[in-house]
Amino acid sequence: MLIVVLSTTLVLAFSALVALYPSAIAPEVSAALGIPSSAIGLQVSLVFGGAMLTSLVGGPLTRRLGPCRASQTALLLLGAGAALMSVPSLLVAVVAALIVGLGYGMTNPSASVLLVRFTPPERLGFIFSLKQTGVPLGGMLAGALAPSLALGIGWRQGLWLLAGLASLGIIALQFKRHSWDDRREPGLNWRRSPLGGIKVVWAHKPLRYLAIVTLCFSTVQLSLSSFTVAMLVDDLDVSLIAAGAVMTVVQASGIAGRLWWGWIADRIGHRLMTLAIIACCTSVGTVLIYFMSPAWPLAGVALTLGLFGVAALGWNGVYLAEVARLAPPERIAEASGACLVFTYGGVLLGLPTFALLMTFMEHYTDVFGLLTAASLLSLFLLRAAARADDSSPVKDAAKPRSKPSPRLP
Repeated sequence: MLIVVLSTTLVLAFSALVALYPSAIAPEVSAALGIPSSAIGLQVSLVFGGAMLTSLVGGPLTRRLGPCRASQTALLLLGAGAALMSVPSLLVAVVAALIVGLGYGMTNPSASVLLVRFTPPERLGFIFSLKQTGVPLGGMLAGALAPSLALGIGWRQGLWLLAGLASLGIIALQFKRHSWDDRREPGLNWRRSPLGGIKVVWAHKPLRYLAIVTLCFSTVQLSLSSFTVAMLVDDLDVSLIAAGAVMTVVQASGIAGRLWWGWIADRIGHRLMTLAIIACCTSVGTVLIYFMSPAWPLAGVALTLGLFGVAALGWNGVYLAEVARLAPPERIAEASGACLVFTYGGVLLGLPTFALLMTFMEHYTDVFGLLTAASLLSLFLLRAAARADDSSPVKDAAKPRSKPSPRLP
C-alpha cells in the first residue's frame, strides 16, 4: 500500500506543479506574453477545462488501460504541455494549458481505483487525504522553485526541466504496471458513453449535492492558489521572492490541512460533517483576507493565509473518500471522474469570474471577500446531502425519537 500511496501522491503533485508553475511567476510570464498578470488565472482555467474533458471519460478509460497505464498517460500529457508552455506565444500557451489539463484530469480516477483496492475502508479518509496532499505539495514546489528558476536559469528552461521529470516518472511506473493493471478491461469501449459517470452521480442525491458543493470549494481553492502572488505583489507591495515564499507557506498549510481533516473525518466517522466544518473555516478566511492591507506585517499576512489554506486547500481527500463510499463499488472510477468534472467546472467558471471582477474592483482582497458567499452556499448543500444520505448520522439525529413503550408489570 505504501508504494501505491507514494506513487499516486507524486503523480498528483507533479500535475499541480505543472499547472501552477505560471501562476507562481505571474508577472514574468504575463510580461513575456504581453498580458496583465490577472489574466494568468485564465491559463489555470484552461488547464481545468482540459481536465474536465478527460474526467468525463477518465473512469472507463482507466478501466480499459489500467490505473498504472492511465497514470503514465497523464505524465506524458503533462510533460508535453510543460514543454509547449515554454514557447512565448499566447496561442501556443492556450494549447499547452489544454494539454496539461488533459493530463491533470487523468490522475484522480486512476488513483481512486488503486486506493480503494489497497486501502482498508476505515482508513479511506486519511489515505485519500494523504494522496491529495500532492496538490498543495505541487503548489508549494511551484511557489518555492518557480521564482528561483525564473531568476536563475529562466522560466522557459524551468519548464523543460519539468518535461524531463515527467519522462522519469513514466519509466518508474512501468515496474508496477503488471500487478496494478491485472484487472483492466482491454475490450471496453471508453468512448461509448462519456456522460455515464455524470448519470451515476446525478441519479444519487447525496452525490449530486456533493458534486455541486465542489463547485464552490474549488473556486475558493484555485483562487487562493492562482492569485496569491499577484495579490501580495499588487495589493500589499510584497516583493516577488517574498510573495513566492508566502505561497509556499500557503501550500504547506494545505498539506497539513489535508492530513488533519482526513484524520478528523475518520476519527468522528462522518465526512459530511467534516466538510461542513471546513466550509465554516473557509468563510472566516475569506472575510479576513478582505481586511488585509499594506499596513499588515508580512508575518501576519503569511499566518492568515496559511490558516486559510488549512481549510481552503484541505477538503479534497475527505471529499473524494466520501464519493468513493457513496458510489456503487463497480463505478467508483466513473463517479470520481464525474464529480471532478464539477470540481474543474468551478475552476473553469470561477477563475474567469474572479478575473472579470478584478476589472470592476480595485483590489484582489475585495474579490476574495465576495467568495464568502460561495463558502456559505456550500454549507446549505452539505446539509441537503446529509439529509439525502440514508446512512448519515445527521439525518438520523434529525428524526424525532419515539417515546419508549411503558413496561408491563
